[in-house]
Amino acid sequence: MKMIVAIIRDNDNEPVTQGLVSSGFRVTRIASTGGFLRRGSTTLIIGVADEKVNDAIQVIKDSMLPPDEPNAKRATLFVLNVEHFTQI
Repeated sequence: MKMIVAIIRDNDNEPVTQGLVSSGFRVTRIASTGGFLRRGSTTLIIGVADEKVNDAIQVIKDSMLPPDEPNAKRATLFVLNVEHFTQI
């Protein structure tokens, strides 16, 4: 199992979240702030099976709005190993 932590811009929040949910992924959204200009951002936490990591990342890429500038970065993603999780 893996956990994807995706830090995205606020204006990508709805399309990315909807894309993930409609593709069968569960998402937790957290409002966050950071970066050079302290722009608003959203942190998404997505738990996925190992074999679904690339699928989730592709949904995130496909759901993002086009960048304002040609080489602008739209998101930062971290893929972490999850040794154990429990739902209560």
